[in-house]
Amino acid sequence: MSDAPPKMIPDPDGLNAEFYQNIADGTLCLRRCADCGAVHHPPRYLCATCGSEQVEWSAISGKGRIFSWTISHRPVDPGWAVDGPWATVVVEMEEGPRLVGGFRGAPNEALELDLPVRVVLERETESFGRLYFTPDV
Repeated sequence: MSDAPPKMIPDPDGLNAEFYQNIADGTLCLRRCADCGAVHHPPRYLCATCGSEQVEWSAISGKGRIFSWTISHRPVDPGWAVDGPWATVVVEMEEGPRLVGGFRGAPNEALELDLPVRVVLERETESFGRLYFTPDV
């Protein structure tokens, strides 16, 4: 049993709350325009490509490639101290948008540009889930 305090859980609102609710429910969804097909993140009410109001949540593949990363050694939130050092990755999804999440399933030394990864969703509460990526080999 760890003596670490619990990790802070954000309280998102609007479309961000819906994004994290979908993760808590076990599905990675992004906003997709029904008119032009563009997929967006962060979520928006109007399509950033064509301006359409016909934008809705759509499940995506959960697969992508590492675009960038950083390794953190000192947490701002004390709940993360036991996990350090940890990597935060920027992943370019197959559908185009880039997402930010944690890196799991391999040592930080395994990180490299264009490394194929897949999403791992972790439910924290009934309305909030965390996004992680693991190598897809």
